Amino acid sequence: MPSNSFNPSKDIPSLAGKVILITGGNAGLGKESALQLAHHDPSEIWIASRNLSKAQAAIAEIRTIIPDARLKALQLDLASLESVKSAADEFLRQTSRLDILFLNAGIMSCPPGLSQEGYEIQFGTNHLGHAALVKLLLPHLEATATATAPASDVRVISVSSMAHKYVPSGGIDFASLQTTAEKHPTNDRYGQSKLANILYARELAKRHPRVTSVSVHPGIVKTDLHADIAGNFVVRAFSKCVVPLIGLDVEQGARNQLWAATAKKGVESGEYYTPVGVKGGDSAFSRDQGLAGRLWEWTQTELAKHGI
Repeated sequence: MPSNSFNPSKDIPSLAGKVILITGGNAGLGKESALQLAHHDPSEIWIASRNLSKAQAAIAEIRTIIPDARLKALQLDLASLESVKSAADEFLRQTSRLDILFLNAGIMSCPPGLSQEGYEIQFGTNHLGHAALVKLLLPHLEATATATAPASDVRVISVSSMAHKYVPSGGIDFASLQTTAEKHPTNDRYGQSKLANILYARELAKRHPRVTSVSVHPGIVKTDLHADIAGNFVVRAFSKCVVPLIGLDVEQGARNQLWAATAKKGVESGEYYTPVGVKGGDSAFSRDQGLAGRLWEWTQTELAKHGI
């Protein structure tokens, strides 16, 4: 049942004892999610950011509203698998559990480029960096689910986009992923990375059933993600002129991922949700089990090349 009336202040249950990690928690939807969750007494919220000082600034800002919020900063650059490994090591050294993992960070419609290890920059950041983090933290997620059984409620929330429908032929052009993929428009490169978020969340749910794994579209939200967008004139005009008029503010935009992370009923592992709590709205490619399996295997092979 759709949950459009979801109100974080009233409907998020107590999070006492829970440990939460949010990628991109320093700004936009990530920071708003941290703020709303902090009202419900989690044991720790980790704010992961490429820029550590920005994470620390976000923590300071949240503490002006919730002085006793238990927050920690974590340096994490998803475009560098070495940075992902370092961040995971730091987190694992300091914690014994992980209850909720938000795969929230991302980049959008960038000029052609490569990640540190040579993957198309949007795919390397939005998908492969997050997949590496999940793989490294999965033992903690599984252990938390086991330790808290039968009442375990461990969740991974992947923030995707309706842009997952705008992709290259075949959904994901695997042959282009270790190039700048300039033969594809920047919006298609972004779209296939967001399609990968949905497919990987589905496959994670299938292969690790003790962990609830879902993907969400937050809606059209007014965030910094649109600030320096590349692409054709129509895309740039939409982002700079239309989004400010019709876009949701971050408080509204964060509700779908907060619902997916905390709602007591209605969250089904493997599903994709549009705001708020509405199942469906995805594409044929995002429901392609063969493509999901191929992406999973490709991802594991690539991560193994880098010791993950």
